[in-house]
Amino acid sequence: MKYSKFKQTEIGMIPEDWEVKRLNEIAPYINEKISLDEIDIKSFISTENMLPDKNGITIASSLPKVGKVTQFKEGDILFSNIRTYFKKLWLAKFSGGCSNDVLVIRGKYPINNKYLYYFLSQNKFFEFTVLTSKGTKMPRGDKNAIMGYNINIPSIHEQSAIAKILSDLDSKIELNQQMNKTLEAIGQAIFKHRFVDFEFPNEEGKPYKSSGGEMVDSELGVIPKGWNVKNVQDLLVFEKGVEPGSKFYMTEDSQKNIRFIRVGDINTPGRENTFIPIELAGEKFCRENDILLSLDATIGIVRIGMNGAFSSGIRKVYSREKGDVPKAYIYSLLTSKYIQDTIYTYAIGTTILHAGASLDHMDLPIPNVEILKKFSNVTEPIFNSMVNNIIENNNLSQIRDSLLPKLMSGKIRVN
Repeated sequence: MKYSKFKQTEIGMIPEDWEVKRLNEIAPYINEKISLDEIDIKSFISTENMLPDKNGITIASSLPKVGKVTQFKEGDILFSNIRTYFKKLWLAKFSGGCSNDVLVIRGKYPINNKYLYYFLSQNKFFEFTVLTSKGTKMPRGDKNAIMGYNINIPSIHEQSAIAKILSDLDSKIELNQQMNKTLEAIGQAIFKHRFVDFEFPNEEGKPYKSSGGEMVDSELGVIPKGWNVKNVQDLLVFEKGVEPGSKFYMTEDSQKNIRFIRVGDINTPGRENTFIPIELAGEKFCRENDILLSLDATIGIVRIGMNGAFSSGIRKVYSREKGDVPKAYIYSLLTSKYIQDTIYTYAIGTTILHAGASLDHMDLPIPNVEILKKFSNVTEPIFNSMVNNIIENNNLSQIRDSLLPKLMSGKIRVN
């Protein structure tokens, strides 16, 4: 770390060896075009498949029908210019094409594009774009105003050092996310093998069904002898959250408030920044190792690793008899194809879906407690590792978000 004197500029105090430049001086828009024949659905970016709160992208649902689109290259900064308060900002990991409502920004010397990405990822940039937006129903950022945004410019070497600190944190977060996807897939494979294919270990440790285990008829088809068909609610509690009303929503934490998790938050973890008076939460609390399921609006989302009160569109799911049903089984069950299909099949509504009634249709073959415990012995470490990875990511995100404004203002200097 190093220290320096500061000077006054149009955007406040910065180190005396830094400069301030407008965005258009160091990183103009890229307007190069590319034919649709040169891209596919995986390399096309629109505002619809950019995730809020700088959470990256998903695969697009379709390509434009005709014409050309804006070309971007790996390392470019993509910014959704519609409803900029959603904070859809992405540092491209591959080359491709994007829609007209996605702005492509590419730094030129003396700017490090990763440094510029992190500078623009600060809340004050998004607030600026909101204040200068045009339109009401579908506000768009003012492209000229955005190009006039002021950027702090350290030396190119210090930019690289700052970008490395922040990108190393993001890389670890991304690695944990990839690990969790792998762990979830492993858990799902074990779940399917034992509870869908009925190949759980028999008394000799061999796969039950393929080793000649006795099967009997049921209303769901043939199932292992000794298993019973029950509704999922006979096995699990689906505890509904609370809705105090938006007039009680706050954006600041305090000893009298508690974080409030809404369906939008469970859909996009990391964006939960709403708080309510703790007395309005009642007993509707969750901890990191609790399992949450959304049954309203964006239905079927299963989440762990969240802490706070939760809304009425969310259910906290746990064993009806304490300890009988392991959390690893609950998580795998809720994310299974059968449960997810049932949720969507019995959802009602058009604009906003409601799937609470789907619980009444979730009948499934239930094994005895001993079989569940054997499953738990194998998969509970997987579930716990996933929870720990999420907790670590939450901590890393807090560290990154705390460092970001200090590094970008020069309050913390790096060699």
